Amino acid sequence: MERLQVIEDFSSLQARLTADREPNIPVIVIPAGTCGQASGANDLIRVTKRELLDKGLTDKIHLRVTGCHGFCEAEPSVLIEPQGTFYPKVDAKQMVRIVQAVAADEVLEDLLFADPETGRGFYRYDKIPFFRNQQRSIMRMNQALDPIRIYTCIVSGGYGALQDVLANRSPYQALQEVKDSGLRGRGGAGFPTGLKWDLLAALPDEPAKILVCNADEGDPGAYMDRSILEGNPHSIIEGMLIAAYATGATEGVLYVRNEYPLAIKHLMIALRQCRELGLLGDDILGTGLRFDIELVRGAGAFVCGEETALIRSIEGKMGEPVQRPPFPVEKGINGRPTAINNVETWANIPLIFKLGAEEYAKVGTNGNTGTKIFSLVGKIKNTGLVEVPMGITIEKIVHDIGGGARGNGKIKAVQTGGPSGGCIPADRFDLPVDYDSLAKAGSIMGSGGMIVMDDNTCMVDVAKYFMNFLMDESCGKCFTCRKGTQRMYEILEDISNGKATLQDLDLLEELAHVVKDTTMCGLGQTASNPVLSTLRYFRDEYIEHIENQRCPAGVCKELVTYSINENCTGCGLCVTVCSEGAISGEKKGRHVIDVDKCIKCGSCRTVCNFDAIDVR
Repeated sequence: MERLQVIEDFSSLQARLTADREPNIPVIVIPAGTCGQASGANDLIRVTKRELLDKGLTDKIHLRVTGCHGFCEAEPSVLIEPQGTFYPKVDAKQMVRIVQAVAADEVLEDLLFADPETGRGFYRYDKIPFFRNQQRSIMRMNQALDPIRIYTCIVSGGYGALQDVLANRSPYQALQEVKDSGLRGRGGAGFPTGLKWDLLAALPDEPAKILVCNADEGDPGAYMDRSILEGNPHSIIEGMLIAAYATGATEGVLYVRNEYPLAIKHLMIALRQCRELGLLGDDILGTGLRFDIELVRGAGAFVCGEETALIRSIEGKMGEPVQRPPFPVEKGINGRPTAINNVETWANIPLIFKLGAEEYAKVGTNGNTGTKIFSLVGKIKNTGLVEVPMGITIEKIVHDIGGGARGNGKIKAVQTGGPSGGCIPADRFDLPVDYDSLAKAGSIMGSGGMIVMDDNTCMVDVAKYFMNFLMDESCGKCFTCRKGTQRMYEILEDISNGKATLQDLDLLEELAHVVKDTTMCGLGQTASNPVLSTLRYFRDEYIEHIENQRCPAGVCKELVTYSINENCTGCGLCVTVCSEGAISGEKKGRHVIDVDKCIKCGSCRTVCNFDAIDVR
């Protein structure tokens, strides 16, 4: 009875906070995650506060500063609730107008996000194709709460799933709910989360069990975990608390890369607030549950995405993998049973209990349930974070949500899964995005990076870029990984410089298979994917580099020559951007490029509006 009473007291707190809300008062919502702040969100916040104070509007208009909403291309942006009015790329002067318009219950049509084809503005954010075509279950919470004020989280339903679990379910029932949901780890491997927890729960309580949140997001271009940590750190804490109850774990570790200062700040505040409210500690909500979380900062080593390497880093040792078995769930941190999940996996746990496992499993496809967040970046109009049901096609993500190619380019491929992923060509965009389909196509889900490439992208150069990254990030413990990635990079370098032969191409492919089959950890086993996938789908580009000494995309500098064709109008844009003074010509006359001075940087081609720059 005492246990239920404390939980009911917390529920009454939530009820009081909800009752104190005034739903008819408009709220100016400003996303201020890392991307928003880099774009100028802090200036908008200062202007809004000043206007509300100077005009005496603090009782009539509220301000909420949140984490990232996902539409990074539109930052800094402003959302007005409850109307749902969305203003993209707002500056300080426009912010003054927006505050005045909210006070007058008006909409500034000239500032609305406009349809690129018709030019008509969208009056609600959820009508904009970028948002409309998503299924935002986790990301929508970012706009609902202030990440450094736990009460806004509680009002939005935060820790409600934990209360329900503690009051109405046994640990076995909680564990079974996660298993029934079909949730698979969102860190890349896709291991069933419920099964991992089951293995941990089956072990004795001594030595004490540990839960780990892997927030060491290392993929170039990926920032899903960072945005969740910045925007809703409580979803991770709540997920870990539910897991502690289900498995008997008593200690937690949040392993965050040190390059995420805003995420670390918000996590530290959230942990402190949870301890003050009795949500962490020795007697959580009077139930006898004992669990606390320590924040550990990582140095950003890509190899620490592998569980055993991450464990060694937490222990204060060099981050390098160790042979398995025993697996971490049996012998992890300091020899104690340890279960590791990534940020997005933990954020899904409260959602499972709010919806129920059966309802949660209706989203996605059989064996791939729920939603997945991707960072959609590259040569695409709408860059940002997109949350979609598992099993959606690449085509829908790239065109319906991403808006297609940026500029005049034609989309050529998408690279999924980060540096260890593969490149999928445009003619295979009907491929459903799930663990199994991507693996068959020669790629991986990874943590959710999705880089879009157009026809100005050289696939040899892409493979070389990622191999260079993996070569540097290899811990060096495996000889085949240490030397194999280096040798693959060297062959790719020779191909891009026009120094390779067809025999080198065969050697590259053979070496890629050897590295894949003989290395110890996930980094080495997937390091060959960029090479094997580009060879599988774009072998003709490799052959063009080798046989004809030509880079079709005009990227490999040793194989291209820049010239100006008859389309030139003499506008002079190319002259102004050329850092070497290699372009000359009369105004309104056809210009020429001095090939001896040209460093082939491509700046002239980028700014030319008349398709007057040829690359051969």
